[in-house]
Amino acid sequence: MPDLPPEPAGEELPALVAALRASNARLREVVEARDAQLAAAGAALEAAEARIAALSERVAEMERRLGKDSSTSSRPPSSDSPYKKKPRDRSLRGRSGRKPGKQPGAESSTLRQVADPDQIMVCAPAACGRCGADLAGAPVTGTQKLQEFEIAPPPPPRVTEYQVQGRACGRCGAVSAGQAPAWITGRAQYGPEAHARAANLASAQHIPVGRAAQLMGDMTGLRVSAGWMAGVRHKAAGKLDPFMDHVRGLLRQAGVLYADETPARAAGHLEYVHVACTEFLTAMHTGGRSAADIDAGGILDGYGGTIVRDGYAGYSHLTDALHAWCGAHNLRDLRDLYTFDPAGQVWARSMADLLIHANAAATAARASGQPQLSGEQLAQISAWYRGAVAKGITDNQHRRSKTGKDGRRLARRFRDNQDLTVGFTSNQAERDVRPVKIQQRTSGGCWRTLDGLADFAIVQSYLSTAAKWGISKLDALRQLFTTGPWLPPATAPP
Repeated sequence: MPDLPPEPAGEELPALVAALRASNARLREVVEARDAQLAAAGAALEAAEARIAALSERVAEMERRLGKDSSTSSRPPSSDSPYKKKPRDRSLRGRSGRKPGKQPGAESSTLRQVADPDQIMVCAPAACGRCGADLAGAPVTGTQKLQEFEIAPPPPPRVTEYQVQGRACGRCGAVSAGQAPAWITGRAQYGPEAHARAANLASAQHIPVGRAAQLMGDMTGLRVSAGWMAGVRHKAAGKLDPFMDHVRGLLRQAGVLYADETPARAAGHLEYVHVACTEFLTAMHTGGRSAADIDAGGILDGYGGTIVRDGYAGYSHLTDALHAWCGAHNLRDLRDLYTFDPAGQVWARSMADLLIHANAAATAARASGQPQLSGEQLAQISAWYRGAVAKGITDNQHRRSKTGKDGRRLARRFRDNQDLTVGFTSNQAERDVRPVKIQQRTSGGCWRTLDGLADFAIVQSYLSTAAKWGISKLDALRQLFTTGPWLPPATAPP
C-alpha cells in the first residue's frame, strides 16, 4: 500500500482550502471559456449550414430556371437553344398514332395535266433512227403528252382614264358634271386590285415593305414605292371598322372564347397584342397587360360564357365568365415540377397522366358521337383527379423551398379549377396571335409606330376570320378595297 502524504497541520488547512478554491475557480473559468467557444463555434456552424442550405436552394432554383424550355414553360419553341440536345420524351401528350406526312383523305396538290393547253409544240422525229430516211409526212403511230406549267411575264399595267365630262343643258343652260366611280379620288392612283395585291404581300404574307414593293414590281409590273406599300395596311385598317364592330358582337354571343396575349416591340417600347377568338372568328387589339387594357377590346368585359386561357392573372377580374385553364400550359407546369424534383413531386406525374388520359377519352367519345363520357369513366377520372390534388397539397404542405411553394400553388390551382367540359387547350388563341411574332421577326424585330402595330392587329383579325370561313385572303382584300369588308354571317357555319 503506497504511503499517503502526511496530513496537513491544522493551521495549514485554511490556506490549502483557499488554494484549492482558487484553482477550482480558474478551472471553472477555463471550462466556461471553452464552453463559450464551443457554443460560438456551434452557432457559426449552424449559420454556415443555414447559408449553405439557402445557397443550395438558390442554385437549384437557378438551375431550374435555366433548364426551362418550351416543353416546361410558356416560352415559344423558337427560344430553345439550338446547341442543347432535346430529350426524346419532350412531350407529355403522347403519340397520336398517325403516320408522318400526308394523312389519308387529305386533299391532294399534285400537278395534273389540263385538257386545253394554251400552246401545243409538236416534237416529231426528223429522220428514221435506223436507216436515216426522211420522216416528213410519215404516219403518226403514237403520241405522248408532256406538259410544262410556266409563269408568263407580267404585262404592263392597264391604265383606265375616266373622263368626267360637264355638259350644258339645252333647255335651261345649267352645266351638270358626270360622276367617276367612288374609289377614284385622285388624278392618278392605283386601283383596288393593286391595293389588294399590295396588302396581301405586306399583311397576309408578312413581307417587309421594301421587299414587298420590289416583289410587287417583279410579279405585276407595277412599280410602287416602299412608302406607298407601308400606307396600304393603314388604308385597309381604316376600312375595317364595320367588320370589327360586327365580329365583337358575334364573339360576345359565343359560348366559349379563347383568349391570349403576346408582347410586341413598337416605337421603342413593349406593347401587347390581345386576342379573343373562336374556331371561326378572330378579334385582336393592342394595349398593355392591365385589366383595363384587356377590357379595351370590347369583348371580354361582362362576357358570361367560358374563357379558355393560360395562367395570366390579368384575366381574374372577369368574374362574369367561367375560366378554363389551358391543358397544354398545365402539362408544361407539371413537367417542370416533376423533371426538377421527381421524388418529391410524384403527384405531378400522376396529374399529367390523368390529363392525357381524360383528353384521349373525351376525343374518342366525340369521334364516336357520344355526348359525354360514361358514368364509370367520369367516376374514375374524378377519383384519380382528387387523389392527385390531395397528394400534391399534402406533399408540399410544409416545404419552404421555391419548388415546394410552386408545387403547393399548382396543386391548389387544380383543386380550385376543375372544369373539364371545354377544349383541352387554348391553342386556337395561340395560333391566331402567332402572326404577330412572324411579322415582328421578318420586319427587323419591331414596329416603328404604335399605330402601325394597331393597324396590323385589325387587318390580321380580318384576314384570320376570312381564312377560317374558307375565303382566300386575297379575295377578302379584293372585296375590302372594292365594295367594303366581308362580314361573317354568324358565329359559326350552319
